Amino acid sequence: MGDPGFSTDSAGQSSLYETFKTNFTRPHEYGELLAHDAIRRLFPNKHITPVSDYDAKLFAYADAGHAKASLVREGDDFLALRDYTPPALRLEGGDGKLCDKVRFGLYQYEYQGLTFDVVRAQWYTQYAYSRREKVHFILTPRDDANGQSHCAKADALITAAGKWTAQLHDEVYVFDQSYWAKDKSLWAAVQASTWDDVILDPAMKANIIKDVEGFFDSRAIYEQYNVPWKRGLILHGTPGCGKTISIKALMNSLQSRDVVSLYVKTLKNCQGEEFSIRTIFEKARKMAPCMLIFEDLDSLVNDKIRSYFLNEVDGLERNDGILMIGSTNHLERLDPGISKRPSRFDRKYHYKLPGQNERIAYCNYWRKKLEKNSNIEFHDDIAGIFAQLTDGFSFAYLKELFVQTLLTIVGGRADADDEDDEYEQVSEDDDAKQHPHAAAAFSVDGKKSTTKDEKPSRHMAEVSIPEHLQENTLLRILHKQAKVLWREMDNSSDDEKAGKADESDGHDAEDQEDCCSGRQILGNVQAVPVRH
Repeated sequence: MGDPGFSTDSAGQSSLYETFKTNFTRPHEYGELLAHDAIRRLFPNKHITPVSDYDAKLFAYADAGHAKASLVREGDDFLALRDYTPPALRLEGGDGKLCDKVRFGLYQYEYQGLTFDVVRAQWYTQYAYSRREKVHFILTPRDDANGQSHCAKADALITAAGKWTAQLHDEVYVFDQSYWAKDKSLWAAVQASTWDDVILDPAMKANIIKDVEGFFDSRAIYEQYNVPWKRGLILHGTPGCGKTISIKALMNSLQSRDVVSLYVKTLKNCQGEEFSIRTIFEKARKMAPCMLIFEDLDSLVNDKIRSYFLNEVDGLERNDGILMIGSTNHLERLDPGISKRPSRFDRKYHYKLPGQNERIAYCNYWRKKLEKNSNIEFHDDIAGIFAQLTDGFSFAYLKELFVQTLLTIVGGRADADDEDDEYEQVSEDDDAKQHPHAAAAFSVDGKKSTTKDEKPSRHMAEVSIPEHLQENTLLRILHKQAKVLWREMDNSSDDEKAGKADESDGHDAEDQEDCCSGRQILGNVQAVPVRH
């Protein structure tokens, strides 16, 4: 390596290009064999080390600054597409970026003082026209191999690039359409989520954190008691009550422990859902310790694949170091073999509609966010009134309430009382027209009659506003927007529905302490090959 006399000549390069053009104008079942044979015939004095881009991303490794790759442009014997990438977000502006996407070409590749010639080649496979095979052919003098079948210097490069390729670099693995891919955008979204942003019952939040972090800290204890080092949690309950943001906070907090998060988006693909399940757990076993996330678990695992899924969860193969997190809005839809069987999902956390203390905490969370805004008078006493006004609101509706209130203030509509009052009266009249059975619920003597199929309607709480807050603009708009959201929201008691599932198995979050049996001695301890 580094020998000035070592170089593929321009004639050889041109012949290689012509060979590539001739052989790869159509998909091939054995494209790698054809390419390898062509290179061998053109460069009989070179040792050839082919490596898949899937195993070792040589050029991404160079782009990251660990090596230097220069395309040999002499004679224009290469194939490259000039690619334009617009700004990641249109709001950010800018001109975007231009780059070359090389489909075929010869490179001078420098790594740790050594120089390699590398042929970069891509072609479509016969069995999948939409999929490109990407292979790099490292050319070295035959003398470097010392009569061996492998070149130690080429292997050193592959090892370094391969190790780097297997690692995450500000990315999260996401499984979608039958393969794992590294996702930078999800990683960026997770960075903004911390436990400070999660408003939950303090005891429940502490238990979740202890459960997850304790699991990854307790490998030795699991081994000491000869208990498989695996665990599963289910987060369930009313939509919009904090399940997703809790998962994002967990993903963020576990980064400091070098725990990988694997996010499953869907199981559906042309090769079958069983193939997806197998691929998912193979990856999880390789990446352990890891957190394997199944969001909306009830929609992912259906009756047709339930048995296959359960076999992967607690079958013959080891799942050491894997913590599964499953979330669902409908616990009752999960098969009992998933939701109730120990050693699969061991503990369930019920995300109920926020209680009064949580609503007060959420209001104070916004007060802290807005404390530097001198245009908003956020009185300390507003939190208690806010909690009374929003009984029955989910966290999603509480957030929407603050957003709409601030937009109203920013838009200069803080004094638009008459228009809104008129709208409220019209809405009440419309409700009466749309629900004539409500009037018919009274008997001839004027007393209210009841029937079996009638359910008492829920009404927004009437709250008395203290005199010192009656002119407070923020509270006045919060009150008005709360009425608007109340009319729009589904007032069915989601918690009552979700609670039925808990009553049926008797395991709410607080009741789980006695349900861990042998695990209790351990303590309550948490998107085909990868294509990039």
